[in-house]
Amino acid sequence: MLAELGIVTTGLALICAVFALVASAYGAYYRLDRWVLSARNAALLTWPLLTTACIALIAAQVSGEFNIAYVWSTTQSSEPTFFKITALWGGQPGSLMFWAWVMSTFSGAAILLNWRSERRLMPWVITFTMATLTFFMILVVIYENPFSRFWTVPGAQNIVTAAFAPAGASLFQPADGQGLNPLLRHPGMVIHPPMLYSGYVGMTIPWAFAMAALASGQLNTNWIRATRRWTLVAWLFLSLGLILGGRWAYDVLGWGGYWGWDPVENAALLPWLTGTAFLHSVMIQEKRGMLKVWNMFLVILTFLLVILGTFSTRSGIVASVHSFAQSPIGLPMLLFVAIMMLGCLGLWVWRWQRGDLASDNQLDALISRESMFVLNNWIFVGIAVMVLWGTYAPVFTDLIRNEQITLGAEYYRAVVVPLFGALYVLMGVGPLVAWKKSSLSSLGRAVRIPVALTAALVIFLYVTGTQSPGALFSYGLVAFAGFTTILEYYRGVRARMQSRGENALAALWRLFGRNRRRYGGYFIHLGVVVIGVGIIGSTVYQQQTQETINPGEKITLGNMSMVYKDVFQADAVDGRAMVIADVSVYRNGQYVGDIRPRKDFFGQDQNPMSIAGQYSTLESDFYVLLTNWEGNRVTFKVFLNPLVNLIWWGGLVLMLGTAIAAWPSPEGEAAARIIERGVLAGAEAAGD
Repeated sequence: MLAELGIVTTGLALICAVFALVASAYGAYYRLDRWVLSARNAALLTWPLLTTACIALIAAQVSGEFNIAYVWSTTQSSEPTFFKITALWGGQPGSLMFWAWVMSTFSGAAILLNWRSERRLMPWVITFTMATLTFFMILVVIYENPFSRFWTVPGAQNIVTAAFAPAGASLFQPADGQGLNPLLRHPGMVIHPPMLYSGYVGMTIPWAFAMAALASGQLNTNWIRATRRWTLVAWLFLSLGLILGGRWAYDVLGWGGYWGWDPVENAALLPWLTGTAFLHSVMIQEKRGMLKVWNMFLVILTFLLVILGTFSTRSGIVASVHSFAQSPIGLPMLLFVAIMMLGCLGLWVWRWQRGDLASDNQLDALISRESMFVLNNWIFVGIAVMVLWGTYAPVFTDLIRNEQITLGAEYYRAVVVPLFGALYVLMGVGPLVAWKKSSLSSLGRAVRIPVALTAALVIFLYVTGTQSPGALFSYGLVAFAGFTTILEYYRGVRARMQSRGENALAALWRLFGRNRRRYGGYFIHLGVVVIGVGIIGSTVYQQQTQETINPGEKITLGNMSMVYKDVFQADAVDGRAMVIADVSVYRNGQYVGDIRPRKDFFGQDQNPMSIAGQYSTLESDFYVLLTNWEGNRVTFKVFLNPLVNLIWWGGLVLMLGTAIAAWPSPEGEAAARIIERGVLAGAEAAGD
C-alpha cells in the first residue's frame, strides 16, 4: 500500500504542478485573475501531496519493505531507525523527491507570504517556480521513481524493476536490503544534504521573482525587497551545507583535511559565490538605483549554477566521492539547463535592449562605496569563473581533445587563493569609504587605526614564533578586515553612549536593533574572519606523520604526543565489525585524555571506513587514524591541525550574523505595510 500511495501522490503532484504552470502563465498573459487563483491553489496543493509521498517512503524504509527497489538499496534491517529515516536522501531517486518536496515548500511559503504585497508579480512567480518543480517531478515520476518495485516475470531470467506490475508479474520480496552507503552514516552527512538542498532550492525564489519582474515589466525595487530575506535564508543554508560538508569530509574521509576542491564541493561553492555577490550588489540598487542589469544577471547566474550543480552531481559527468552514479536523467537535465539558460538570458537581454534596466544614477567616483561593491562583485565572479573552469575542465577537454586534463589543488591555490585575499582587503576598506564620493586623503585617515592594529599584530606574531612570510601576510589581510569591522562596532557604540548616555552593552544591543541588516552583515564578516584564521593556521602549519608502533610506544607531533595501549575488535548493534585502538593523549608531556581511532566494516563486502580519534581544543586538533594492524603492531597516521576548530566556530558566528541580518525590524515591517497599502490602493483604483 505504501508504494501505491507514493505512486499516486507523486503523480498527482506532477499534474498539479503542470496545471499551475500553464494556468498561471495563461492568467498572467491575459490578466485573468480566476486562472491565477486556480494556479495558486494547484501550486499549494503540491506540498501536501509530496509530503504524503515522502512520509510513505520513510514508512517503507522504517518497516523494511524491501520489495521497493529504493528501500532495498538504501536501508537494512540492522540499521538504526535514524539512518533508515535519513536514507530518504541517501540515494538518487529519494533525493530527487526530497529536492522536489523542498521546492514545493519554498514555493508555497513564497506564494502565501507575498500574495498580497507583491500581487502583480505573483502570477509569473508561480509560473517560474512551477516550471522548475514540474521538471523535477518529471524526473521523479518517469525517470527515477523511488516507488519502483521488484517483480518476477514468467520466462524472464532477471528480476524486473518497475513502478507498475508487468503482465503476469508477481512481487519479489528480498530478505534484506543493501543498507546505506557507509560514508553517509555520519551526523554531518545526514544534515548536510538537507541544508544544501534548501540552499539550492531557496535560490530559486529570488530568481523566480527576478524573472517575474522581467516578464511583467515591474522592474522597480519591489522584487528585491520581497526576496531579500529569501536570498539571505538560502545563502545561510548554502553556507551551512558547505561547512557541514567540510566537517563530514574531515571526520569520515580520513585525509586530515576538510576541503579538497572536489567537483561536488565546487558545485555547491559556485552559487554561494555568485549569491554572495548578489547580496552585496543589490544594496547599491536599493540605495542608488544602480546596477540593475548586473543584479539581474547575478540572480540568473546563481540559479543556473544551482541547476548545473544538481546536474553535474547526478549525471555522472564528474567523478567524486559525493556524487551519484550515472543515470538516465543526465540528458533531460542537460536540456533543462540549456532551455533555462536561453530563456532567462534571452528575457534579460530583451529588457536590457529596451532600456527597461537603465540605472537611475551613474558611478560618481572611483573611490566610493559603490566602486568597492562593484570591485567586490568582480572578484566574486572571477573566483566563480576560475572554480567553474577547474571543475569542468576535464569534461571540456575530453569533448574537444578526447583527453582529460585534471586541475588539482595547485591550480586553485595559484588562482583562487589570491582572489580571496583581495576580498579580505575589500572587507577592510569597503566600510571606511563614503557613498558617492571619497578621497584618498579621507580614506588614508580612515584606515590608519586598522592598519596600525594589523601591523602591531603581525609584529607580535613574528616575535612569538610565526616565521612564515606567507602566513604573516595572510594573517595580516584577515586581521585588517577584522579590525575594520570591530572599529565600526566601536564607533557606533561610542556614538550611542555619548548621545544617549547608554552603557556599552545596551548601546550595542540597540545598535543591532536599529540597523540589523548593516550590523548583522558586519557580524557575518567577523565569522568569515574567524574562518579565515582557521584556514590559514590549519593549512600552513599542519603537521603529519605515519608510524608503526607496538603497545606502550609513543608518537610525538609538535607539542602533542600519544601512547598506543591496545587494539581490539568489537561488533556494533547494527552489525558492523570494528577494529578499535586505545590511545592516550599527552600535551606538553601532561596526560589530557584517551581517544579511540577505529576502522568500521560494513555489510557482506566488509566495506571499510576510517573514523579518526580526535583530541580537540581551540588551539589545535590532534587527529589520529588507524590505518593498518598485524596482531598488536599497529600503523597510525597522525595529524596536528592548528586552529582548525576556528572554522567550525566561525561558521556559528556566520549563522548568527545571518539570522540578525534577516530578522525583521519593526520599522521595516511598518514601512512594508505602508508600501503594501499603497500598492493595493493603486491596484484597486486602476481596476485590478
